[in-house]
Amino acid sequence: MALSELYTKYNRVWIPDDEQVWKSAEITKDFHSGDNVLELLLEDGTVHLYPVDPSKPKLPPLRNPDILVGENDLTALSYLHEPAVLHNLKVRFVESRIIYTYCGIILVAVNPYKQLPVYGDAIIHAYSGQNMGDMDPHIFAVAEEAYKQMARNHKNQSIIVSGESGAGKTVSARYAMRYFAVVSKSGSKTRVEDKVLASNPITEAIGNAKTTRNDNSSRFGKYTEISFDRRHRIIGANMRTYLLEKSRVVFQAENERNYHIFYQMCSCADSAEFKSLRLLSADEFRYTSMGGDVTIDGVDDKKDLEETRRTFSLLGLKEDFQSDVFKVLAAILHLGNVEIRSSGDDKSSAPLSDPHLAAFCDLLSVSAAELVRWLCNRRIVLVAETVVKPVPKERAAAGRDALAKQIYAHLFDCIITRINTALQVPGKQHSFIGVLDIYGFETFDINSFEQFCINYANEKLQQQFNMHVFKLEQEEYMKEDIPWTLIDFYDNQSVIDLIEAKMGILDLLDEECLFPQGTDQSWLQKLYNYLEANPLFEKPRLSNEAFVIQHFADKVEYQCRGFLEKNRDALYEELVDTMRASKFSFLANFFQEEEHSKATSKSVKVKAARPSVKPANKQLRTSVGDKFRSSLSLLMETLNATTPHYVRCIKPNDEKLPFEYDSGRVVQQLRACGVLETIRISAQSYPSRWTYIEFYSRYSILMSHVEADLSDKKQTCKNVLQRLIQDSNQYKFGRTKIFFRAGQVAYLEKLRLDRLRGACVTIQKHVRGWSHRRKYLRIREAAIILQQYIRGKRTIRKTVTAEILKQGWAAVVIQRHWRGYRMRQIYHVVQMASITIQAFTRGWMARKRYKKMMEEHKVLVLQKYAKAWLARRRFQTMRRLVLNVQLSYRVQQLRKKAEEQNKENRGLMERLTSLASSHSQTVERLHSQEAQLEKLTNLKASLEEREKKAREEANLTINQLQKQIEALNTEKQNLEKKLEASIKEAKESFDQVKRSLLEEKENEVRLRKIAENNTEIQRHDHEKVVETLKEEIKRLKEDRVSLQRKIEDGAQVNSDLQEQVIQLTKHVKVIPELRRDLNNLQNQKDNLDRKMREQSEQTRAKTKEIVRQMLGGLAEEEKLLGLTLEDSEKIYELDDLQEVFEGLQKATRLLENHQKEQRETYVSQMEGLTLKVDHLQNENTKLQNLFQEKSNINEDIRQEVSRLSSENSVIPELKLQVSELQRQKQELETVVKEQSSELAEKNKEISNILHKKIMEESSQRRHFEERAKELEEIRGELQVRIEELEEENEHLKRQQLMEGEAKRKLREETSQLTAENMDLEEQLDQKDRWIKKLQYQIKCLEMSQKAKQTPALPKEYLGMLEYKREDEARLIQNIIIDLKPKGVVVNVIPTLPAFILFMCVRHADYLNDDNKLKSLMNAVIQGVKKVMAAHHKDFESLCFWLSNTYQLLNCLKQYSGEEEFLKQSTPRQKKNCLQNFDLSEHRQILSDLAIQIYHQLISVMQKTLAPAIVPGMLEHESLQGISSMKPTGFRKRSNSMYKDSETYTISSILQELSVFYSAMSHHGMEQSLIKQAIKQLFFLIGATTFNHIMLRKDMCSCRKGMQIRCNISYLEEWLKENELQSSDAIDTLWPLAQAAWLLQVNKSTDEDAKEIAEKCTELNPVQIVKILNSYTPIDDFEKRVTSSFVRQVQSFLQEYEGSTQLMLDTDYRFQVMFPFCPSSTALESLQVPNSLHLEFLTRI
Repeated sequence: MALSELYTKYNRVWIPDDEQVWKSAEITKDFHSGDNVLELLLEDGTVHLYPVDPSKPKLPPLRNPDILVGENDLTALSYLHEPAVLHNLKVRFVESRIIYTYCGIILVAVNPYKQLPVYGDAIIHAYSGQNMGDMDPHIFAVAEEAYKQMARNHKNQSIIVSGESGAGKTVSARYAMRYFAVVSKSGSKTRVEDKVLASNPITEAIGNAKTTRNDNSSRFGKYTEISFDRRHRIIGANMRTYLLEKSRVVFQAENERNYHIFYQMCSCADSAEFKSLRLLSADEFRYTSMGGDVTIDGVDDKKDLEETRRTFSLLGLKEDFQSDVFKVLAAILHLGNVEIRSSGDDKSSAPLSDPHLAAFCDLLSVSAAELVRWLCNRRIVLVAETVVKPVPKERAAAGRDALAKQIYAHLFDCIITRINTALQVPGKQHSFIGVLDIYGFETFDINSFEQFCINYANEKLQQQFNMHVFKLEQEEYMKEDIPWTLIDFYDNQSVIDLIEAKMGILDLLDEECLFPQGTDQSWLQKLYNYLEANPLFEKPRLSNEAFVIQHFADKVEYQCRGFLEKNRDALYEELVDTMRASKFSFLANFFQEEEHSKATSKSVKVKAARPSVKPANKQLRTSVGDKFRSSLSLLMETLNATTPHYVRCIKPNDEKLPFEYDSGRVVQQLRACGVLETIRISAQSYPSRWTYIEFYSRYSILMSHVEADLSDKKQTCKNVLQRLIQDSNQYKFGRTKIFFRAGQVAYLEKLRLDRLRGACVTIQKHVRGWSHRRKYLRIREAAIILQQYIRGKRTIRKTVTAEILKQGWAAVVIQRHWRGYRMRQIYHVVQMASITIQAFTRGWMARKRYKKMMEEHKVLVLQKYAKAWLARRRFQTMRRLVLNVQLSYRVQQLRKKAEEQNKENRGLMERLTSLASSHSQTVERLHSQEAQLEKLTNLKASLEEREKKAREEANLTINQLQKQIEALNTEKQNLEKKLEASIKEAKESFDQVKRSLLEEKENEVRLRKIAENNTEIQRHDHEKVVETLKEEIKRLKEDRVSLQRKIEDGAQVNSDLQEQVIQLTKHVKVIPELRRDLNNLQNQKDNLDRKMREQSEQTRAKTKEIVRQMLGGLAEEEKLLGLTLEDSEKIYELDDLQEVFEGLQKATRLLENHQKEQRETYVSQMEGLTLKVDHLQNENTKLQNLFQEKSNINEDIRQEVSRLSSENSVIPELKLQVSELQRQKQELETVVKEQSSELAEKNKEISNILHKKIMEESSQRRHFEERAKELEEIRGELQVRIEELEEENEHLKRQQLMEGEAKRKLREETSQLTAENMDLEEQLDQKDRWIKKLQYQIKCLEMSQKAKQTPALPKEYLGMLEYKREDEARLIQNIIIDLKPKGVVVNVIPTLPAFILFMCVRHADYLNDDNKLKSLMNAVIQGVKKVMAAHHKDFESLCFWLSNTYQLLNCLKQYSGEEEFLKQSTPRQKKNCLQNFDLSEHRQILSDLAIQIYHQLISVMQKTLAPAIVPGMLEHESLQGISSMKPTGFRKRSNSMYKDSETYTISSILQELSVFYSAMSHHGMEQSLIKQAIKQLFFLIGATTFNHIMLRKDMCSCRKGMQIRCNISYLEEWLKENELQSSDAIDTLWPLAQAAWLLQVNKSTDEDAKEIAEKCTELNPVQIVKILNSYTPIDDFEKRVTSSFVRQVQSFLQEYEGSTQLMLDTDYRFQVMFPFCPSSTALESLQVPNSLHLEFLTRI
């Protein structure tokens, strides 16, 4: 649809106006092509004819529908033009009191001139993490977007804040930096973010001043780079400044002030710290009193100075530096008061007696005479001489002011440098966000050099802004796959070239500054000559001292006066030298850097005449214009390398009135700051952009039933739009959005409104018809009834006679008698029924009484049997006590048997000693045998020399020998394996014996404790026995105390005597097992002897076979050797092995006699065997030494055992003997096996060698020489074998060292057992005395002891669990750390761990073991803390341990014995109370731990629930079709509506709440705790939803209020379903419910205002006004809230006092309470499941 077709009747347009810039008018007649006038009706009722040129019709801009007015984003308007922007800002600012508005990528901030409650930390946290456009426009939203893009894209960001003076730039930049400081905490001790914020008060004090437009105007540009690390936390900052207004130091206009720091110092002139500065009041200094008023309303300069000094200290700038700064500032003030007098003839002077001059010189340590001289004189350097020339008063005063400006400029730069140094923190910068606070476009009546530089900077920024906007538009089109058409936008490059290009304004200005006689007029004339042809440069018609530049915002006329002086910024060299010579180093350093870079103006004049141009170029680089151009170029490079975000501050009026809107001033600033340029670029293409979902929701009313039924909403939107708008060029379909040209959305709104109006008319028609029909039917019905009565009356009058009356009376009589008869009949029936009921009732009552009597009788019978059972149980208890006494007696008997066993063990030791002596004799025999072997070797060597010819045969023999060696090695390995297996079996048997001993010990301890408990129970039944036992116990305690004192006097007595005695007592009871162990050891020894005997027999058989082969079966030789069968049984002794070896030697001699002729041939062969024999000899020697060492060790051990046996005659002796016998058995077994195997191997080797030798001699003599070479190789292999055997020898040595270590440990254990034996004896004495005291009880129970067939009674448990001290870590590990909340056992009894732990606590209390109890409680607390630290995000674990911690706390209270906790306990529970310890301190620690777990649980639930709150409570339509979407504008264009994201509804919230509730109930959490947690979650839901209503204008509508109230009803229904109404959770939603009610209620009359003030009791006035101002109609049928109504409500709310906070604190936590809830669970009935792996716990 063409735009001209929209100019129809009732549509509204904007027409220009001189006062309001634009005013609204309504079209009264449709406009057609060719009309020359547009008929309009103004708002005041006057008719206006707007002329239109028919040839080129230029129609006034159309006005947007009211439904689109007040949008958050100006780009969401259907008509984008200047009046629409101006009106939208006015509606938001004046009516809705909203100061922030988006305009595409720009945030427009209108200064309210009033403090608003929209900058608190709650607001910051509300915007943190939100997407741009989800919330209302805000400076925090821009800061969050920059922070998010930096973190997501890893690219630097910039926030460009610009605007006029007084528009609020400084405040906006301050809030942006504050946002970064809050959301990105550094986490370090340096608190960098606090330092970054602390830099603002300092820079504002030295760089801000009061102007006619602003009380706190920044007189310099500032770019602050806030640095972040890789974790996006602030690590530092850096500040760059631009173009400080130095002239303000020496001159201020009317109603303006100097920089704030001067007035702050003057306000503290009377303080002791500033006495030395000789300060006066501000109105007494010339530099601070020029503007008139020296104060600012509402500003306390004294407090501001305190804040400035505090921030100095916070930044680390010490008192010395602050003192130097204040000295320089005070000196500048005194310099301004230095009086310069005229001395005539263009001369001037300054009196040296001037107090201000003296103060200046004293403060800065400069020479007063030099200062006065060079203030009033100038030095001119000529070619041949130097001339000092006086200057007039005016030039001297100008020099004084120039010096003051220069000093202040240097001081400003120094402070900024020190601030940057303080803001640098060690660490690498990953990225940064820059905040640019820079002056906006300025145009005044008189514009000078400062305005020129400011506007030049704004030209550069505007160019960068235009290119960025153009780029974003192009990216948006490309993203949506829409053809890109070139958009014509304003490019201000020509203006920039005019200023900074070659032969531009700045270039000509710098050139003119080089000439000594250059003036402003001469420079202006050059501008006229060079730039006259430029269309952007103009010459004023009525002035020859100015020039005009056409900037992007407006034309500006600049006065050329002062341009050259300000550009030079020169200071005479003499004054510089004077300052440089100052003894005040802080000041002197200011001018050191200019020593080689700056010359005086007079010197410049002379040097400029020289032909060299080098000084000119040097001076050109130091001009103010050149410096500013360089710094601006650097700034633009920085901005171009970052992603910019724009904030445009608007000044609504010049009078600084709050919420006053001057359209003329606002539109001027909108044109200057680029907002309208953004609108123009957007309007040229497709300015209105809707997502398909938004379009479908908004315009579904325009769809037909066929189109609405389609499942593809995107295609439906296309079909509808093609049907409604025929011209396809008016819209484009993108991937996720529909793009509309200007006016098309308004056309669609018109169609929608027409459809709604038609529907309303139809509805009204039917409703009115129904109403009239209903009224007609009621009237008709009433008329019929009236007619009936009237007609009836007439009929009665006509028909009533006397006869009829008699008949009537007769009928009445008949009726009376009949009714009487019927009533009597009914009475009789009722009477019979009553009698029957009474009979049955009385019978039932009698039966009930009988049943009760029978029950009482049965109870008596049960009591009889129960008492009998109790008597039997007491009897069983006494019997168990007697059995325990008998056990003690049997222990004494076992001790005696142990002594007898000791004697037997001594006999075994003597036998072992004899075996050791026999081993030593065997070794000596082996020595003699080795000597004989040596002789035999020599003899065989001689034989080998003679048998050279038999080498071939010897070679074959050696090969066979090698094979046999390998076979022997294999056999050796097999024997080693068997040996290891036997050792392993012995070790396992010993471990098994040890375990059985430990188990028996534990059983004995358990039986002893059971006996003690039974004794306690028996005391309650026998009072006399109890008294006797108490006396005896008391005497025992006295004896124990005396014994302990005696023990303490001894040096060797341990402090833990009682615990060691208990442990040794347990060892007494393992004597039977030790005896069995001795028997086992003896059997094992017999088995070893039998194995040795078998091995010896095998060795003997092999030896006999070898000898028979060697001797050829001669019987007489066998007799000579003595190897008969009768002696075979003795071969297992080592002496027989020697005899076997001697027999072999004799066999060798016989062979030598038989083959005397062949001995010479064997000599060479035996040389190879010599090495093998030598090796065997060495190995036998080593084995002998090893066996000797073993014997020595055994001898030492035997002596040690005999000594210990004499000292410890009972248990330590047995234990040592068992251990020694075990060790000796293993050693003997090892040595015997090794020796037997090695000797067998040696015999086999020698026998094989000899046998092979004989066979080789008879069959292989001829081949002996051929195999001689191979013999040498065999020798090498034998050498390798020798090395392997040496390695085995080393291994045996290492084993010897290990045995020595074992011996040392054995000695240590022996000494320890000796000390324990002494303690054992003393304990045994005490036990004897205790047994004697109980003997009389044994006599009483002798008969019960004999009755062994009496059945045992069931065990009675005491509700305690016993564990060993060393098992405490296992207990904590299994029951706390490793326990899974979803286990089978904990699902049955959720708080079972708490009960188990408390039962262990009870046992420690029962034993009166303070250390054990404290250790257990500390371990439990630390274990729970460890689990919470490991699973701090696991909801199940937190629920489970909160329940168990709370249950353990309740158990500690219930069984503490305190009266307040015993009221609801059973008698048995009262009996089970703790007896010895007060655990109130541990209860407090557990309570604190439970609070910590509770808060962590709440945090986890809140974190899970938070993402669903806003979508479920606000965004989702729980009432379908009740609301419709509106366009979101540019800010949400980047968010695709079709991305795969989770959609939350109110059902999601309810589902999460149900999950939380079921989990807490499942884990046995107390109902009161569940209610508190649910209340906290409901508060989070209400506060979060309420805060988003406060910050989202699009949520403030009547339909949204209905939806919120519906969702609240769902939450309330959920509470009822789960019976949680008493939790008061619904009360936390009252603020939200009242806000929803406020959105729905009528808001027009005074009665409505009064009702709002009375009913909204949970909302403070600030929140009520905010909701009313943010109320947004969804359709044209709704009305906006007028400003008068808001003021009326405010007047009613004045009498109500309340908080001024806009937001609710979502982090607020209700105080958690842990009420005492006693448990009815009986501890004695609880059992420990096997799945918990707590088998080390024992029920008592």
